Amino acid sequence: MATSPPSPGRRPNILFILSDQQRWDTLGCYGQTLPISPNLDRLASEGVLFEHAFTCQPVCGPCRSSLQSGLYPTATGCYINNRALPVDQPTVAKQMRAAGYTTAYIGKWHLAADEEHPYRTTAVPPERRGGFDDYWMGSDVLEFTSHGYEGFVFDRDGNRVDWEGYRVDAMTNFVLDYLRDYASSPTLNDKPFYMFASYIEPHHQNDLDRYIGPIGSKQRFASYPTPGDLAGTKGDWKKHYPDYLGCCWSLDQNVGRIRAQLELLGLWDNTLVIYTSDHGSHFRTRNGEYKRSCHEACLRVPLIMHGPGFAQARPRESSPQARPCSSSSLAGIAAGQKIDQLVSLIDLPATVLSAAGAEALPVMHGRPIQGLIDGSAKDWPREVFAQISESHIGRTVRTARWKYAVGVPLEVMKGTTAPGAERYVETFLYDLPADPHERNNLVADPALATVRGELAATLKRRMVAAGEAEPTIVPAAHEA
Repeated sequence: MATSPPSPGRRPNILFILSDQQRWDTLGCYGQTLPISPNLDRLASEGVLFEHAFTCQPVCGPCRSSLQSGLYPTATGCYINNRALPVDQPTVAKQMRAAGYTTAYIGKWHLAADEEHPYRTTAVPPERRGGFDDYWMGSDVLEFTSHGYEGFVFDRDGNRVDWEGYRVDAMTNFVLDYLRDYASSPTLNDKPFYMFASYIEPHHQNDLDRYIGPIGSKQRFASYPTPGDLAGTKGDWKKHYPDYLGCCWSLDQNVGRIRAQLELLGLWDNTLVIYTSDHGSHFRTRNGEYKRSCHEACLRVPLIMHGPGFAQARPRESSPQARPCSSSSLAGIAAGQKIDQLVSLIDLPATVLSAAGAEALPVMHGRPIQGLIDGSAKDWPREVFAQISESHIGRTVRTARWKYAVGVPLEVMKGTTAPGAERYVETFLYDLPADPHERNNLVADPALATVRGELAATLKRRMVAAGEAEPTIVPAAHEA
């Protein structure tokens, strides 16, 4: 992590950078051979790289509800898009403000609009901002208020703010504006900040059904190595991948801009930076769109952390369900650390609160990652769990070796928007070391019946822990 500890008595600033629909293998630190991510690669080499990080829901709004609440999407009611985060929902930002942080949000929110309150292209009212009360420069659904090179967001007072230029650059300009104001204002910098910078890239532009990279991306990244899961498939990756990589390159360039500003303002050594994405993209190779799948291309995401912020958080003693946060520090932690254990985005809310020394939320489904970094987490889960929605109702667990998924048959699900089901059918089983690109579905292999039974038991346990009822899981062979 960072080489310089925070000033005595000064809690760290926390900058959470979220991209949208970014595959983990777009970064050099995960094996990408093109020069797409020099700044993030440097961040990983100086900080901590999580080699196996996964989303808890491969859909934009549901995943964001988890990052703000620390709960799986079915627990907040935001298990599909177009569901608003409840106004009274305890959130990370609310806890951070209570702990003395100033909060700032920039970019895509995607947690305000619902059928009764269509805020997709209008200002998000203060009560629907999840506790980001001090600074706001965002839009509920940024892809509805902008395109790659023009658009608008809304400020804290609900005023429309138009911008031109490439969208990643424009959102970063707002980040830099805030940092300059923060550093120069005694009324702001007497408190540490918690900023959430939520980019939409490299997500496809919905109304154009294409990825919009910076001008020149098609030429710059025309000769790319084809990811193994896409090789030999149809989908639409051949026409979109250069622009997709261009989006990722731009994100990296702007991480460099943010770092330079933090260093210039003297804030870098006391700022914890977290970089990740809400989910990946399979480019229509697994179903009719880009995500909502149990496959690695959707579930696996980049995760890099750099900086201070490993103080002990205060659990809520009034709630026996609250997880105590580990007490750890940066002492003795080498730069360039790589964490091999499986981690989930559901763990990041607890991680942020722990870094700030803030009180835990009343209920949290994840736990702080700090214990993996200092070696104190001896009982870390051996699997990650994800809920899947919209295209189908699905659930999955991923261990070091196996990917196991179940779903509700489409004819049963037709017409429903239910969060879950009483009965699921096995849909996928992959032996990942032998089949890393998930080409050989073993779900009906009779020789693996015992393995499927064990994974089904694990999945049921994780569903119950997430607040769901224990379901019936029908073996795939019984459906054949």
